[in-house]
Amino acid sequence: MAIEATSNDLVQVVTLLTAAVVAVPLFKKFGLGSVLGYLSAGLVIGPWGLKLFTNPNAILHVAELGVVMFLFVIGLEMRPLHLWGMRRDIFGLGTLQILACTTLLSLIGVALGLSPLYSFVGCMGFVLTSTAVVMQLLKERGELGLPKGQKIVAVLLFEDLLIVPLLALMVFLSPETGEVTVSYWASMGIAIGAVGLLVAAGIWLLNPFFRLLAAAGAREVLTAAALLVVLGAALLMQMSGLSMAMGAFLAGVLLAESSFRHQIEADIEPFRGILLGLFFIGVGMSLDLGLVLGSWRNILIFVMLLMVGKAVSIYLIARVTKSDHHVAIERALLMAQGGEFAFVLYAAAAHEGLIPAEINAQFTAIVVLSMALTPLVVVVAKPFLKNSDVSTEGVEVPQNLSSCALLIGFGRFGQVVSQLLLARNLDITIIDSDPDMIRSAGKFGFKIYYGDGARLDVLRASGAEKVCVIAICVDSQKVATDILKLVKHEFPQAKVLVRTYDRIHAREVAMAGADFQIRETFESALAFGQQTLREMDIPEEDIFAIAEDIRQRDRDRLQLEITTGNVDEARKLMFSNVPTPIPLIEPKRETVALNPEAARVVK
Repeated sequence: MAIEATSNDLVQVVTLLTAAVVAVPLFKKFGLGSVLGYLSAGLVIGPWGLKLFTNPNAILHVAELGVVMFLFVIGLEMRPLHLWGMRRDIFGLGTLQILACTTLLSLIGVALGLSPLYSFVGCMGFVLTSTAVVMQLLKERGELGLPKGQKIVAVLLFEDLLIVPLLALMVFLSPETGEVTVSYWASMGIAIGAVGLLVAAGIWLLNPFFRLLAAAGAREVLTAAALLVVLGAALLMQMSGLSMAMGAFLAGVLLAESSFRHQIEADIEPFRGILLGLFFIGVGMSLDLGLVLGSWRNILIFVMLLMVGKAVSIYLIARVTKSDHHVAIERALLMAQGGEFAFVLYAAAAHEGLIPAEINAQFTAIVVLSMALTPLVVVVAKPFLKNSDVSTEGVEVPQNLSSCALLIGFGRFGQVVSQLLLARNLDITIIDSDPDMIRSAGKFGFKIYYGDGARLDVLRASGAEKVCVIAICVDSQKVATDILKLVKHEFPQAKVLVRTYDRIHAREVAMAGADFQIRETFESALAFGQQTLREMDIPEEDIFAIAEDIRQRDRDRLQLEITTGNVDEARKLMFSNVPTPIPLIEPKRETVALNPEAARVVK
């Protein structure tokens, strides 16, 4: 008997959680990944398994919110300037990939006996890659923030945008088309207006809104507000004909620069994970095994040829756009399936009379099978690829650590810093995100934990709530700044010291609240310059005085830039090898040196 018939919602929830808790760890233990675990769990408890659930669409309707929240979290990581920098990948690479895949898959469909119209509708749905599957696989592989992962994200964003004109195209192709032009332009106007409204609200309302709620000091209200923003943006886009996921993504982008970003992300994360897992379970339930078994040869042939054709197209476009061979293969394997938006497109096509119900069911089964096969294909193909991923075998992740200081980044800079702390016999925790370096450091007697210092859960596991000092010694400017902002917001008890790249980065870090910052080459360059003066037989006391003067001028210059923003005025504190022109008429006022003692020393 189906669980729905008992009308006990708690029984349904317990059953779904049990299926996930049993299947996912089991599949991950065998290296098959969580996505395949969720899909298999859905298949087992669904209409074609134990028949505990008979209506997978009801589950999917709720679970789509998992995809929505996933896109919101991705948006939080995409600052507007970063998104603008991806425009060529979004519209250029996205357009090339869609055109190539559509052309080849349409030809495959016709070659397999479909009419040109059926083939076009079927391939357009299959071209729309599963955002949920690919994003989850990228997250599990740790590739979301890498360049190759960002290109995939760009194409997925373009495909999310493409669903609107594709749905309009289904109406245009309908044999029962009436006054389509007017309704189409009206829909486009509503969609553009909704996007404009969301952007305006993000720019002028969201930050003041969260500041007002933060002042109330109620954590649960901030969580409710975060959910309100995500679901409200999704609802607005859905009502205007756009995808819910796109609305959530835009809301995330608009909050990416907010000081509340990390808090919002931490509040949303539990809901995102549970609902996204529920979405995959729903997809597993929706696989119509009766239909598949009834015409398994045709469906299997279509699945294999469409996945291979799409993978070949993606690989060729990746190579044309100058991605290397292994990155192109990885992208092709990850994106070779159809996606959740195909269900929407096929339903619209069936509603407009473009495809009959049985073709719609077959197309849907093909897409669901491709989504289920993708994680398995990635696992099977991985040993045959020259994997660019770094193995984490033999490294340890932080768990419930406690120490007096936390050092993030154990590169050349961090290694030197650690020596001073260890010489004092201080108990310090060191984390780094490079497994190879961690293993090498272990051979020299260092205990380094593997973890991304920009993640709140890693920092908490590393004991950041208890330390008195956090030293950020990572190479990347962006990562260092992100960690600083996160640490200042979440762990105010700790003094934060940051390694910076250049003066611009130093100014940014100082304005973000760092207790101390130093440019990575500043002191070494000073030492180099002092030795140069020694080789020129300059007295040691003069060398020392000059070095101290340069340090003070640098501090004064940075402070002036921060307080006034006047870079040109601050630049006057620097010595120059260009002679200053002597005025024809001496000024009447006296010129007062900013640092008379320093001027005397240099003379």
